[in-house]
Amino acid sequence: MLPNTSPPSEETNIEISPEQPIIPKQPKNQHPLRTRSSRKLAILKVDDQQKTKPIVWFAAILCFIFSFTLIFFGIATIICYLTLKPSNPLFDISNASLNVVYFDSKQYFNGEFYLQTNFSNPNRKVHVRFESLYIQLFYSNRLISSQSIKPFTQKPKETRYLTVRFISTLIFLPQEVGVKLQRELQNNRLNYYAKGTFKVKVNMWIIHTSFWLHSVCQIEMTGPPNGSLVARQCITTR
Repeated sequence: MLPNTSPPSEETNIEISPEQPIIPKQPKNQHPLRTRSSRKLAILKVDDQQKTKPIVWFAAILCFIFSFTLIFFGIATIICYLTLKPSNPLFDISNASLNVVYFDSKQYFNGEFYLQTNFSNPNRKVHVRFESLYIQLFYSNRLISSQSIKPFTQKPKETRYLTVRFISTLIFLPQEVGVKLQRELQNNRLNYYAKGTFKVKVNMWIIHTSFWLHSVCQIEMTGPPNGSLVARQCITTR
């Protein structure tokens, strides 16, 4: 028998250079092409999630238009106001007449009173409209009559005269007030005062504003039947 002459197995040592890159081993159950495709799908999903929806863009555009409109109208209002500088309309009493004053009894008063009112628009380029016009007539802080006036519009620098009739029928007056009225009738000097409340609308091109005016007028009259205006003083506040 021939002896076993096969050379003994030698262990081979493989040296790895430090400059040689180390390639990680792929898992046995994962294919390289599948890994790349899954990565691409993940990137596409992230991009889809980061895209802004159309409804968000639509809402943003609406908010921008609304904000721009508010700013535009605010600036336009300030410019119009500073340019035109609208003044308050004026209320005055140009004439008055007292036709009847008598008592049915010691404490019940009757009368007929006329006021010629004067409404003026002092503005040069602004139209005004009077609405909810209401005038009350007082004697010694007692309401004796009231009257409303139909709405009307005034052009720039326009003046309008309106005659308002006040009828007092069986108006109760306390005894001391009735005595005062009879004494003033004997002296041929009667003191009334009128209170007016008006809603005013001002039109400045496309801009419209409204406010309330309050007028108080002190009136001194001669006695009936031909009672006439002696003196008056009117104050109008906003």
